Amino acid sequence: MRRTLRARICLPALLALTAVGLGSGTAGAAEAEAAGNPSPGVAASPAQYSLHTALERDLGDRTAGSYLDAASGELVVTVTDAAAAEEVRATGARAELVTRSMAQLGAAMDTLESKAKITGTSWGIDPSTNKVAVEADSTVSAASMAKLRGVAARLGDAVSIKRVAGAFKKEVAGGDAIYGGGYRCSAAFNVSKATTRYFLTAGHCTNSASSWSATSGGPSIGTREGTSFPTNDYGIVRYTNGSQPAGNVNLYNGSHQDITSAADAIVGQSIRKSGSTTRLTSGTVTAVNVTVNYGDGPVYNLVRTTACSAGGDSGGAHFSGSTALGIHSGSAGCTGSSGSALHQPVKEALSAYGVAVY
Repeated sequence: MRRTLRARICLPALLALTAVGLGSGTAGAAEAEAAGNPSPGVAASPAQYSLHTALERDLGDRTAGSYLDAASGELVVTVTDAAAAEEVRATGARAELVTRSMAQLGAAMDTLESKAKITGTSWGIDPSTNKVAVEADSTVSAASMAKLRGVAARLGDAVSIKRVAGAFKKEVAGGDAIYGGGYRCSAAFNVSKATTRYFLTAGHCTNSASSWSATSGGPSIGTREGTSFPTNDYGIVRYTNGSQPAGNVNLYNGSHQDITSAADAIVGQSIRKSGSTTRLTSGTVTAVNVTVNYGDGPVYNLVRTTACSAGGDSGGAHFSGSTALGIHSGSAGCTGSSGSALHQPVKEALSAYGVAVY
């Protein structure tokens, strides 16, 4: 059924959890960003996040999604009729007339779900092309690829297929960050409800353990209070040692980024990911409403990006400026400086647990 994306522990303070997103960026990618090289994509403003959400809600099936123009930075809203285009222009955004509605793209994804749910594949909506963008990793056999292409062919040019290197997997590994059940993950964002503090991470991480530590075999710093995987991929851990950690993300250059708000990512925007393995990497959002077919079940409504990530980055933070965007779920790995990192939208997790970033 289709539904409609790590903070690291500050060891000196033991419990000052800072979000370091997921990612697998190579050291070169992280060093390039730290050196000030421009990130891919364009930055989204608070006004664009708000307008993106409001217009998709108000237009309903008269839009097939929004994206940021790579050259101008404008918010482009796809529409299926002239009246909707006028409504969009009245807000100051740019309207683009397209042939396929969100319902038609959704129907194409439903067909893929029922006819081609193959482990190692993912699909999501790319508003900039008005298509469903399908990726198949290296584990998909020739026979399965033939099946996938056959299903896609019946959907016409509504679907594009791309092969990606590596294999889609949840990126949990042994190492340094947050530890539980014999696994290492990353924490995403510190959140609160009244005076109680928690951190968010991936659901496939919180499924594995109820108690979490800042060091392998170290004392517990928090206890799982919720977990959801598969279908979703988010979980929440309550600090049980009385700590009051800051609400920021580790940039791995001696500084941190304060997080003050949360939003849904927009196709075409730049993002950064901070994680305990690949540290700080960057990329561009390429698709939304993404389904990924992991070996142990599908996860829906993810966001696909080009950020790099690797094992141990699971649960890390995807963010842009002071805005939290997502919780790292997994990827098919990274080639050079281009990855395929997937994140669980953070707003869904915040709503599910009744918590807020701070």
